[in-house]
Amino acid sequence: MHAHSMTVAAMGAAAFAGALWLFSSTSVNGDPSGPAPRSAPTTPIGTVPDDLIAKHLTIPVPGIMPEDLAPQFYDARGERGHEALDIIAMKGEPVVAVEDGTIAKLFLSKPGGITIYQFDPTETYAYYYAHLDRYADGLAEGQEVKRGQVIGYVGQTGNAVQPHLHFAIFRLSPDKQWWKGEALDPYPTLNHSIVPSTD
Repeated sequence: MHAHSMTVAAMGAAAFAGALWLFSSTSVNGDPSGPAPRSAPTTPIGTVPDDLIAKHLTIPVPGIMPEDLAPQFYDARGERGHEALDIIAMKGEPVVAVEDGTIAKLFLSKPGGITIYQFDPTETYAYYYAHLDRYADGLAEGQEVKRGQVIGYVGQTGNAVQPHLHFAIFRLSPDKQWWKGEALDPYPTLNHSIVPSTD
């Protein structure tokens, strides 16, 4: 399990809770990504903005209920912070878009395996889906997708030790680069009003 490697590429990977995930692997289209500098946050790491809560995102694996989820954003993953939510499901279960938006990047990396970066309609937030078994047929970068649309299937690619969806959210930087942003906690977002303790 892992993430928007924050250096954001989410893949299981913020070098420490509060580091952005940024992938150091190569994209399926050959685009490299490297570490991005980050200024000191003015709010606690992972804090979810009210406008994101108000979206009432769809849980990305159908059949999973809010009570099936557990806070994991601050969990350690080796020397890294998790900065994501792992949704345990059987291999081959569909993965759906959490809201309307655009497929910003289809990315393949060693930690995250087969992944998708989706931007929200305002390009304020990016949603990261990792460890996929495969993409939905015909999925392409630049494609507009609708909330609930199947975009991939749960898998065990990358460094996953069991089939699951690694789901992460980050707030994009002003330049709207798919691999760079501020990690936000998916748990209260998918639970709407549940805020995990950081103790």
